[in-house]
Amino acid sequence: MHALLQDLQYAFRQLRKTPGFTMTVLLTLALGIGANAAIFTLVNSVLLRKLPVADPATLIRIGENNDCCVNSGFNDKGDYSLFSTDTYQHLKKDLPEFADLAAMESGFSYRPIVLRREGEQTEARSVMGEFVSGNYFHTFGLQPSTGRLLIDSDDVQGAPVAAVISYESWQHGYAGDPSIVGSTFRVNTKPVTIVGIAPQGFYGDRLTTTPPELYLPIESMASLANAPYVHDPETDWLYLIGRIKPGVALGPLQQKISGMLRQRYATRKALSTEFGKPFVAKTHVVLTPGGAGIRQLQEEYTSHLRLLMWISALVLLIACANIANLLLVRGMSRRTEMSVRTALGAPRSRIVRQLLTESLLLSGMGGLAGLIVAYAGAHMLLMLAFPGTQNVPIGASPSPLVIAFAFGLSLVTGVLFGVAPAWIAARAHPADALRTGTRTTASWASLLQRSLVVLQAALSLVLLVGAGLFSQSLNKLQSTDMKLDSANRYIIHFNPQAAGYATTQVEALYRTIAERLHALPGIVNVGISTYTPMEDNNWSNSVQIQGQTDLHKNASFVKANAEYFGSVGTYVVMGRGFLPQDTSSAPPVAVVNRIFVKTFFKDGENPIGHRLGPPGPASAGDFEIVGVVDDTTYTAVQWKDHGMYFIPMVQRFASDKHPIENDGSLYAGAIVLQTERPMNDMEKLARSTLAGINPNLTVVKFQTFDQQIADRFTDERMIARLTMLFGGLALLLASIGLYGVTAYGVVRRTSEIGIRMALGAERIRVIAMVMRGAMIQAIIGLVIGIPVALLCVRFVKAQLYQITSVNPVVLIGAIVTLAFAAVVAGIIPARRAASIDPVKALRIE
Repeated sequence: MHALLQDLQYAFRQLRKTPGFTMTVLLTLALGIGANAAIFTLVNSVLLRKLPVADPATLIRIGENNDCCVNSGFNDKGDYSLFSTDTYQHLKKDLPEFADLAAMESGFSYRPIVLRREGEQTEARSVMGEFVSGNYFHTFGLQPSTGRLLIDSDDVQGAPVAAVISYESWQHGYAGDPSIVGSTFRVNTKPVTIVGIAPQGFYGDRLTTTPPELYLPIESMASLANAPYVHDPETDWLYLIGRIKPGVALGPLQQKISGMLRQRYATRKALSTEFGKPFVAKTHVVLTPGGAGIRQLQEEYTSHLRLLMWISALVLLIACANIANLLLVRGMSRRTEMSVRTALGAPRSRIVRQLLTESLLLSGMGGLAGLIVAYAGAHMLLMLAFPGTQNVPIGASPSPLVIAFAFGLSLVTGVLFGVAPAWIAARAHPADALRTGTRTTASWASLLQRSLVVLQAALSLVLLVGAGLFSQSLNKLQSTDMKLDSANRYIIHFNPQAAGYATTQVEALYRTIAERLHALPGIVNVGISTYTPMEDNNWSNSVQIQGQTDLHKNASFVKANAEYFGSVGTYVVMGRGFLPQDTSSAPPVAVVNRIFVKTFFKDGENPIGHRLGPPGPASAGDFEIVGVVDDTTYTAVQWKDHGMYFIPMVQRFASDKHPIENDGSLYAGAIVLQTERPMNDMEKLARSTLAGINPNLTVVKFQTFDQQIADRFTDERMIARLTMLFGGLALLLASIGLYGVTAYGVVRRTSEIGIRMALGAERIRVIAMVMRGAMIQAIIGLVIGIPVALLCVRFVKAQLYQITSVNPVVLIGAIVTLAFAAVVAGIIPARRAASIDPVKALRIE
């Protein structure tokens, strides 16, 4: 211990004596380790995180896909992950292998609820609410923060509607008021009693940017959300997660559940037909670990986070090469000191231990600095990945695992890159103390230094090319002609169903909304629709053109009013759009896009006058096609050949024999306002206008059309910016490395350069000599880096848009950037070499 303290004291003194060296190493370590720790913070939070529940390892999910949201008919692949309420109840009863089996609503983020506390003059709020089974919290082994959680008796027909509020909503929305428990809230205008507060830190059964604020029983959904499919045995809408009993083998259980489903699904209407029977044999489930919950966010970000891990690892490798060079230079400069210590009797092991102590001290300090960089970097990553999101349950604070990761990296770096210089310095012969240290420097050490610089240059080029490709990909996405007009357009998402409107009332409501909004100055068009272009939403079904024999072609559909096409900037290219006269009592009509025409009709065939409807041998063709519109982009630019049809907002499928009260497609989800000019107060005006119609008619989300479009490129923008950031960081580190080696070479050759200049060498020749050595290393790095960059494209092209190879402009730009950095890094020591005074250099010699 005494020797260790001596080593530490001496190490501190040595580091204080060379502040430039110390700060350079610490900064390099902080950037390299901090970048990796920041990425690992996000990886740990998104990919490695387990649900904050009891014993997550025993949770098993029935299904492996994140299907959404309400499905009926049949599954082409037969791989089911969504189930009906009826199927859930039978599986819960007939599967004794599960200690508990819980069900939860899929796609709750698309169906927000309106919440207001009874008796208070506060505005109703649009929040996320999730409908779950009565044993939901019990299955996860959770205890309430206050009050109680939902139980099985809450989830039965006729029971008083109970709800559990999330801990975060209780704290932030109601200041932790204990009187919340037992109080009455209005959920979609209907009374609900809050029976308890969920445990702190619980964010639901899946990681999402919009976690639930309220948990409600499944049986209350029919009345609260007017959901007709809750008890429909043909409609799948629930995810299932259960806690497996000890000793149960998953393979046989998976086969058992698959057999049970095949037996049950054989009686379904869609699967009992001649067309549907072949799909029964395909019916199966895949049991997957449920400890991480429903892996929606994980699937979305897995490929991006893995890419960022590789990129940050390359940056760390460049940083390590830099540190190795710095330590090697330092070791070479201390050979004389080590020779003297050896001559005075210091054993080689003692010298190695001392130098390793310095390396470990440096790496430990670098690890601490890296945590600071990691915290700031994680904050930046969260803002890039989830812009504008307030409630995402992902923190930037390093977890114990991240801290261990950072210090593990720093220790490995210290040992790995401290051993070689320590060994070289420890091999110093005592006789070297009587000679000039610079002349006894091993040539292989200089070769190692130059090799490390070449490695840095090669890796930097790879990252620069990657940054250029992702920036090019983002530019291609954003510059795509989406066949719409977003200028002076505003999107208001709202939920008339949650405001208490019945389906028989919405036609009058939509007229009132249009009239009130048109009364505002500057309003040109008021479009009302189920959803809008470049929105994370899609409604689709199978469609047949009357008289055609093909029974199974899919198309997406949007329900909209007469002003919708004008409001989003979609042009009618044939026939007509919707008219105000296309009401619920008018003949049903439809408008299709060009891709729909190409998909369903022969070349040159006029679609006007044809009828479309659900498939079937006796399809009546519910809607007459009256117009064709341009191919406006919906959902994502990457979705090509997207056939779509549009029908009036208040018209129904003639083949739909269900009562109008059960037709959820009559509920609009968005209002698109086109204005004459930009209006900064549009959100305030929209909120007050809707509230004036009905206080429960809340704004779920307000955005400009441009903002909505930009949100669809969030992932690509994050990757492009981070690759540029990491590419710049790599270039900076490589430049520092090249500068360090070149400067050290100038110091070693001081006497040689002095002699050359004393014999008449011109300054320009000296500069050229030094620059030649620096540029050769950069050129070798380019020669190695170019084929590596070309090879790496194949591993990332799946994340690029319409890019399969390296664009010559991107490659040349990366080469020029690296070459310029090499010139800057080399010119400084080159000019210093040309300024050497021959007399002083010879005197030193």
